Amino acid sequence: MIRHRWLIALAAIATAFVLIADDAHARAGGGFSGGSRGFRTFSAPPTTRTAPNTAAPIQRSITQPNAATGFGQAAPRPGFFGGGLFGGLAAGFLGAGLFGLLFGHGFFGGMAGFASIIGLLLQIVLVVFVVRLLMAWWQRRNAPAFAAATPGPAGAHGFTGMGMFGGNAPAGEPLTIAKSDYDAFEQLLGDVQAAYSDEDIAALRAKVTPEMLSYFSEQFSQNASRGLINRVSGVKLLQGDLAEAWREDGAEYATVAMRFALTDSMVERASGRTVDGGQPGEVTELWTFMRARGGNWLLSAIQQA
Repeated sequence: MIRHRWLIALAAIATAFVLIADDAHARAGGGFSGGSRGFRTFSAPPTTRTAPNTAAPIQRSITQPNAATGFGQAAPRPGFFGGGLFGGLAAGFLGAGLFGLLFGHGFFGGMAGFASIIGLLLQIVLVVFVVRLLMAWWQRRNAPAFAAATPGPAGAHGFTGMGMFGGNAPAGEPLTIAKSDYDAFEQLLGDVQAAYSDEDIAALRAKVTPEMLSYFSEQFSQNASRGLINRVSGVKLLQGDLAEAWREDGAEYATVAMRFALTDSMVERASGRTVDGGQPGEVTELWTFMRARGGNWLLSAIQQA
């Protein structure tokens, strides 16, 4: 029994490190897959030559799974406690207490198992881990199938055009992307990263959807609470191609795979000292852009490749 508990404790500690690492994002969208892609939010975009692996599923979105949501329609944040590590821990704490009540041990009965606050926290982390696994399984189970795209001729600025979809394509009408659109995507890549680096909310508001602005603002707050600021420089598009583009409910969407160079650093606000990163590197992500007809393109989602 004691050995079994130690194994559980070690697993919980390892899980805690994973959750903490996953919660520490760098650069705009670094390590993060969130936002909205209209009807296709929970459908994986086709792979491309720039991003040959299946994109990470959307982890946070105002779009409800399996619901036909159009432009501007929002759903409440999932869960009573909201998202993020704090929300997961709070929900896990409540869940552990309810389990104690159900088995007649009282709300804090689980503490006797490990005889310490550390034991309780480890149990909470385990609950969070199990809940995340179940949520990931549920999203995969309910994700609709998608059609693969066929590579087309290379376009300007390293972008490669992709073929359009057949009868098995997800909802929405196919949309043709012009050179001016590719130019706008490349410009937004640099502008969003620059505004993120400066923590310039006003500049970001003109480049991203309100949903993405809320996620970036949350990251700023998390960095500020640790006395840090995320500096991003040297952003340059190296290669890009179109995964899919479509039109739905008065809005147009385009998901683009982009491989770009940058220097990503976590810097102390007070001293300016670099505490993490600072070396040039390359990143591949899928960015989804949307616009109301006649409007400008805005960043609406980021997915890790």
